[in-house]
Amino acid sequence: MTTETLTALPRKLVSAIHARHNDDGTIPVTQDVASLTTLIANVVLVGQPGGTEPWVLVDAGMPYTADKIESAANRRFGRPPAAIVLTHGHFDHVGALRTLADRWNVPVYVHRLEVPYVTGRSSYPPPDPTVGGGMMARLSPLFPRGPYDVSRHVRELPGDGSVPHMPGWRWVFTPGHSPGHVALFRDADRTLIAGDAFVTTRQESAMAAATQYARVNRPPAYWTLDWSQARESVERLLALDPAAAITGHGLPMEGDKLKRGLERLVRDFEQEMPRKGRYVQKSVYADERGVIFVPPPVSDPFPKVLGAIALTAGAALIAAKLARRDD
Repeated sequence: MTTETLTALPRKLVSAIHARHNDDGTIPVTQDVASLTTLIANVVLVGQPGGTEPWVLVDAGMPYTADKIESAANRRFGRPPAAIVLTHGHFDHVGALRTLADRWNVPVYVHRLEVPYVTGRSSYPPPDPTVGGGMMARLSPLFPRGPYDVSRHVRELPGDGSVPHMPGWRWVFTPGHSPGHVALFRDADRTLIAGDAFVTTRQESAMAAATQYARVNRPPAYWTLDWSQARESVERLLALDPAAAITGHGLPMEGDKLKRGLERLVRDFEQEMPRKGRYVQKSVYADERGVIFVPPPVSDPFPKVLGAIALTAGAALIAAKLARRDD
């Protein structure tokens, strides 16, 4: 069965989308699309399992997960992909990229505005821990931000919107979370690979990221660099009326829950945004060369508060030891 024939069939969403896994560890979404979780970030395998046609890996997950991704791919397809396509180049989407691209010797396709971050030319701006939401946001300054360099594999996505080796799919420009972020969409069955344009968990919260409670949410706030663009990108994806979506974080979602969630996110986007933050009032400016302008940091009382707590606790411990000595 060809990919063209497959996409023309009536949609066959698997009920196991709600978290039953295939034998290869993936979560099925359609007959030829499955999600694989690497710690806290998802990759997507696109292609007919066991067939002979090319398949594609979308994103490359967290660091040190290359073996997990390759194992799932081997069980599902029995051969390397024709290409890797990136929604963007943040560390949790390119963690296994160099290893897999070298092992498989395949091209890596990315939007032209994202090229600097995967060819060693530019680091991403610092994440913003002041946006609130939980421990993941607080830990974000520790996250790697590049630059990453897989230059010999990198190719720009075609300007006509097509996606190499993915017939029937097109890329949709969805900047905001990163300068060259893209989503992938298949019109035949309205399947969406959203990257981090929106996610289905509260990624700033370590608890939400661990429990994977499914709810349509804003892009991860600590690394969203332009909130005006981010809103426009969500509006653009809602207009596609996706029937099912795989996001960069959280479980796949489909049907009315997805539609209502996207509608709510667009309607209440200003309320969903952080109240304050480094990139809330002023945005990062970037072009084909990489990052050009980064707003200055905003005041963050948390380190001082944490330091004061540590000093108080230390003083109390010393006082207790002295009291015991006097006794």
